[in-house]
Amino acid sequence: MKRIFLFIIIISGTLVVAGTLHVAAQVTAIAGVGVSIITPISIIKNVDMNFGNASVSGIAGGSIILAPGGARSIAGTGVTLPATTGTIAAAAFTVNGVPGFSYAITLPLSAVISGPGVASMTVNGFTSSPSGTGMLGTGGSQSLSIGATLTLAAAQAPGMYTNATSIPVTVNYN
Repeated sequence: MKRIFLFIIIISGTLVVAGTLHVAAQVTAIAGVGVSIITPISIIKNVDMNFGNASVSGIAGGSIILAPGGARSIAGTGVTLPATTGTIAAAAFTVNGVPGFSYAITLPLSAVISGPGVASMTVNGFTSSPSGTGMLGTGGSQSLSIGATLTLAAAQAPGMYTNATSIPVTVNYN
C-alpha cells in the first residue's frame, strides 16, 4: 500500500510541475542601434594633364603615352617629341578621408580634346598611381596621379588642343 501511495504522490507532483511550465509560441529579444558617421572622402585637383609639345608627320600618325609619373613615350612612326618639350604633366590629385581607409579609383574611358577649327584628338587608356585602389595614410590623405594615351592622326592640324569638358576621376571608399 505504501508503494501505491508513494507512486500516486510522485505522479501528482510530476503533473503539478508539468502544469506550471509555460510553453511560448513567440519570444522577443532586444538589440541596440548605432552608427559611426565618418569623414566623407574628397578629391582635389592639383595639376592638369598636359602632353607637352609634339610633332606629327603628314603621312603617319601615332600616340603619346603619358605615364602617371609624368614620363612620356611615343608609339607609331609619325610622332616625334621635340627637344623643346613644353609643359609635360600627369594629372595630379590629393585624396582625403579617414586615415587607414582604402578607396576605389574610377577613371574615364576616353575624352576628346579640340584644337583649331574642327580638329580633335582622342585621349584614352587612362592609368593611375596608385592603380585601381588606394590607401589613405596616417594623415588621412594620399597623392593620386593620372596618365593616359593621346592619339594623333597623320597631318594633325598644328595648334593648342584642350578639352571643353572636364575629365572625371572618381574615388569611393571600399
